[in-house]
Amino acid sequence: MLLPKDFVNSPEALSRRYTPAEATAYTHWLATHHYENFHVVSFLLPKRLHQDFYNVYSFCRWSDDLGDEMGDKQESLRLLGWWRGELHKMYSGEVVHPVFIALRETVARHSLPQEPFDDLITAFERDQVITRFPTYEDVFDYCKYSANPVGRLVLYLCGYSDQERQRLSDYTCTALQLANFWQDVAVDMQIDRVYIPLEAIDRHRYSLDSLFAHRETPELRAVMKEVVDRTRDLFHQGLPLVGMVNKRLSLDLDLFSRGGLRVLDKIEQQNYNVLGRRPAISKMERVGLLLSSLVRVTFSKAA
Repeated sequence: MLLPKDFVNSPEALSRRYTPAEATAYTHWLATHHYENFHVVSFLLPKRLHQDFYNVYSFCRWSDDLGDEMGDKQESLRLLGWWRGELHKMYSGEVVHPVFIALRETVARHSLPQEPFDDLITAFERDQVITRFPTYEDVFDYCKYSANPVGRLVLYLCGYSDQERQRLSDYTCTALQLANFWQDVAVDMQIDRVYIPLEAIDRHRYSLDSLFAHRETPELRAVMKEVVDRTRDLFHQGLPLVGMVNKRLSLDLDLFSRGGLRVLDKIEQQNYNVLGRRPAISKMERVGLLLSSLVRVTFSKAA
């Protein structure tokens, strides 16, 4: 069994023909050994959906690693282009890679559309070239590709495909992504990424120079209060979805939202100090971030 970075550098692994049983064994291994938090999501979900989530997770995991683990942006873009090609081949009936051999069965079983998978790859491609976001709309547009597709896929896997539930899911997923960003401001700065909208920084007369100089000032606290308040509003806009799904998924969605809101509360309790230690949350409180962690595992890597 090879992690994505090792897999793409192994001619033997790339050229080998995989049986369906080998493919599902690989996605099961990748999902349960790559990062420990996926074990928790397995306990939350009906057993009948475990393998389907392993398959979707493995697609996300591969996309993430091709974007973040290669050590060269141009190589990441090349590999993400190749990965998109493999996705399109799967939807046209041609599969070779074990992740797509396994994922094909999930796609057929739940009628999963191609668009959410395509959107996720777009997000990882954007990561290679975009590190600043002038406006809130720019950040929301990023989340449209990086986070919202995951929630939509979860709804599809659980039997929901209507636009209203997807719309509400988008609020929750965007909020989860933003909560992740706000607790990881200092972590993201280490890779020269700033997700705080520049318009918010300018509005409160702060600056990127001050941010990278780690200046904790009243102006920065005002910036973080603004973005935290807007994120909290998004969580509340998405909460009606909890009452529109079956009891099992309703519990999970409630936990997702409560966990994300708890992160925002912790940031507030730290007086919006995001340049020192990251907000300390318990293992159970992490459950609220599991939905976004299918795609963005910065939180897990740093935990």
